[in-house]
Amino acid sequence: MWLEKLFSGVLRVLTPLGPRYLNPSVAQRLYLIWVFRHFETLPVKVLSSRQRRMIEYMCANNQFVSLDMGLDETPLLGTLEQRPPVPATVAPRKPVSSVRDVGPLTADAQQ
Repeated sequence: MWLEKLFSGVLRVLTPLGPRYLNPSVAQRLYLIWVFRHFETLPVKVLSSRQRRMIEYMCANNQFVSLDMGLDETPLLGTLEQRPPVPATVAPRKPVSSVRDVGPLTADAQQ
């Protein structure tokens, strides 16, 4: 199993648009086998800056694998959860100046 991963393994990246698969080089596969040695799935936050740079490099060099390649038989090196950042707080909205007091309208609706 280790040799199969080393010579033909792919990295799955979970994105908001669905899973994408990266085809790393043999040296990158060896490193990814070490990164995912204890976990099958890791969030991007836990990766070191060197590991993130390697993933970004693979994405920038378009090392993606198409789905019609038969990925059911291809061994997975690991799964990387890449989710969009969540805003910390939502800014309060300002009232629209063109809308005036709607008090009489709500009073009419209650009657």
